[in-house]
Amino acid sequence: MSIQEIAVSNSQQKKIQKAIKDDSVLIVDDNGDLAVQAITYEAFKQKSRTTPLEDILGEDALSADAEYYVFSC
Repeated sequence: MSIQEIAVSNSQQKKIQKAIKDDSVLIVDDNGDLAVQAITYEAFKQKSRTTPLEDILGEDALSADAEYYVFSC
């Protein structure tokens, strides 16, 4: 399993939670970290026709090889 850990600010973390309200895409860990499975995020992007993580973090922030993205403050 390939995990990409990305450090984000508190405001970026709140923007991610606001942009992705689908519980099947965004998982909130007990310690407040956010996790996103890459394959479900790709399906979410196609369905919603938006790119919220890229809009918040920048185009090159996400690795194409990662299975999960984990965002923490």
